[in-house]
Amino acid sequence: MSTLQTIHGVPVLICGSEGERISGEGDVMDLIGNAMYQGVQWIAIPAERFDETFFRLSTRVAGDVVQKFVNYRVGLAVLGDISRHTTNSPALRDFVRECNRGRQTWFLTDAAELHDRLGPPAASEA
Repeated sequence: MSTLQTIHGVPVLICGSEGERISGEGDVMDLIGNAMYQGVQWIAIPAERFDETFFRLSTRVAGDVVQKFVNYRVGLAVLGDISRHTTNSPALRDFVRECNRGRQTWFLTDAAELHDRLGPPAASEA
């Protein structure tokens, strides 16, 4: 089940942990289409919804999925603890760090962190 929320004026589709696993770019097209229909700017998906292949960069699944979101100009927030994946993969750790520096794809601990990231910039950043 997904819910539409507005966080700091930004429409976000928050996906539930139940639902089909995401194992490739084709699996996100319905989510992106639904989001675009509703005027959503970001989709937040629990990390457990992603197939293990997403977290192995050599499979190119993460790159393909992220690229779909970029192509359709919808932000992707992966919510949850992915430390078991990043601990064993310096490449994934670097990928996550680079994504989190940008404004298109974020790997965040939880919805509260998403709320903070979507908020207005701190006075020191403005």
